[in-house]
Amino acid sequence: MGFDNAVVMIPFCRSPEEADRVLATMAKHGLTRGKDGLQVYVMGEIPANVIRAEEFATRFDGFSIGSNDLTQLTLGIDRDSEDLAPLFDESDPAVLWMIETLIARAHKARAKVGLCGQAPSNDPAFARLLVKAGIDSVSVTPDSFVAVKRNVAAAEHPAAPKHARKQA
Repeated sequence: MGFDNAVVMIPFCRSPEEADRVLATMAKHGLTRGKDGLQVYVMGEIPANVIRAEEFATRFDGFSIGSNDLTQLTLGIDRDSEDLAPLFDESDPAVLWMIETLIARAHKARAKVGLCGQAPSNDPAFARLLVKAGIDSVSVTPDSFVAVKRNVAAAEHPAAPKHARKQA
C-alpha cells in the first residue's frame, strides 16, 4: 500500500507462540516487522502480556497497554455490566502493579510502552503514576490534551516553579 508511517497493533495476543504465528502470517502478506521500517506492537491488555513481557518484547517493537481491557481482565469485572461498573477501577493496586510491571519488564528488554485508555485523561494522579513508572507515551482525548500535558509536565519536573509548569 506504500505506507511508511504506520505501526501495526496486535490485539489479544495470548502467548509468544501465537505471536510467532501472527508475525508469520503478516510476513506471508508482505508485512514483515522491520522491513521498510515497519514496527509491530502488541496490545498489553491481558495478564499473560505482563507475565511473559520479556518474551513478547523479543517479538514486537513495543506494547500499547489497553488499560480498560487490562483492568477488566485483571479484576474479573465486566465493565459493561451496570451492576459491576462501580467496581471497575484502573487505580486498583492489582491493575497498577500490572501496568508498572509491564513498563519495567518491557523497558528492560528495550521495548517501548504506551497506554491507550481514559484514565490519564480523567485522573491527573493516574497520569503522574504513568510518568513515574516511565511510560513512553499516552493517548488522550482531544478535550483533555492541555490538562494532561500540564499534569505530565508537572510530574516530569516536580521541582519546576509553578509559573513554568503552567507554560508546559
